[in-house]
Amino acid sequence: MTNTVRLNERIKKFGLKKGWIADRLHLSSYGFRRKLWNKSQFKAGEIKMLCELLGIVSLEEISGIFFNDDVDEKTT
Repeated sequence: MTNTVRLNERIKKFGLKKGWIADRLHLSSYGFRRKLWNKSQFKAGEIKMLCELLGIVSLEEISGIFFNDDVDEKTT
């Protein structure tokens, strides 16, 4: 599951708008929000693009944001 809190923090840190990110991922704003809130999953290409846009380079950080099994759905 995606760690929504960490991903939102990263987006805010870089000052990017979610609509702009959705456009870069070829998603609607609604589609991006669904993935952000774990209603559907990010595809590998989308994760790669997000990492490029948000300067995520370490495997530890990628894993902690996009492949986090410890995320509680109520706190994401």
